[in-house]
Amino acid sequence: MSEARIPKSVRLAVAQTPVREDPRDVEALRESGREVRALMREASAQGARLVHFPEGAICFPSKFVMSVDGPGAVGPADWDRCQWPVLQSELAAIAELARELRLWTVIASVHRLTEPNRPHNSLYVISDRGAVVTRYDERLLSKTKVSYMYSPGVSPVTFEVDGVRFGCLLGMEIHYPELWAEYEKLDVDCVLFSTSGTPGNTAAQAQGHAAVNSYWVSLSGPAQHSATVPSGIVAPNGHWLARCPADGSPSVAVVDLDDSSESAADAVTYGRPWRREARAGIYTEHQVIDPRSEDRTAAF
Repeated sequence: MSEARIPKSVRLAVAQTPVREDPRDVEALRESGREVRALMREASAQGARLVHFPEGAICFPSKFVMSVDGPGAVGPADWDRCQWPVLQSELAAIAELARELRLWTVIASVHRLTEPNRPHNSLYVISDRGAVVTRYDERLLSKTKVSYMYSPGVSPVTFEVDGVRFGCLLGMEIHYPELWAEYEKLDVDCVLFSTSGTPGNTAAQAQGHAAVNSYWVSLSGPAQHSATVPSGIVAPNGHWLARCPADGSPSVAVVDLDDSSESAADAVTYGRPWRREARAGIYTEHQVIDPRSEDRTAAF
């Protein structure tokens, strides 16, 4: 008999924002920062404890803008083109607002490394005290990203808010089930996935990962793609709990991640523990030695 579970609950906001692609454009970087902070205030006003933003929330540097062979061809990225002081000042302002609002904030950005190493493509986890408590670096990069732009990360990342455990994924990592299964083994309750847009049916994959692993999935993407893939939160049963408007507007959707709710209870209480038990080898004692079992060409 399994032990009684202690109910978990936290209020989560997922955001969609316009994603801009030129890190040389100071005003664009500042406008992105203002939009992020406006949505942080909106999420806080709706009672959220954590708000989750898309890849490129401040800027998603274009491979053509950054290319030393550009703008007509893709080549090694020249990161001296990035307005690092402006980017850092916007992130600092976001962290300060997180402290003021007492709002955990997961925000994507480029994380600069020591030269000549390329930066990471990252998700910063900023606590409700305004401190960066951890950072997730995209591991399974696209061919262009790993060939010309970024250094890959090396490990999964988890953190907790009010007893609810989160994991982070980024970029094209929606396409790699093993990363999502890894977080199930790490006992997360919700995976925060940020993207700037990726080929394939991202929304359906998010639902599949949630249902297969019996945890929540927060899918945060650009406002530009909301007509086809609005940001939203999937329950552990694979159903959408809430989605942002599909009209291209910067917005947030807010829900309670409550594992005693109708959309979560069966999946979390029964589905997930059973799959773990099934994978632990419970079938071995029931396997038989029988010539009709071993002969796969045996007649009916």
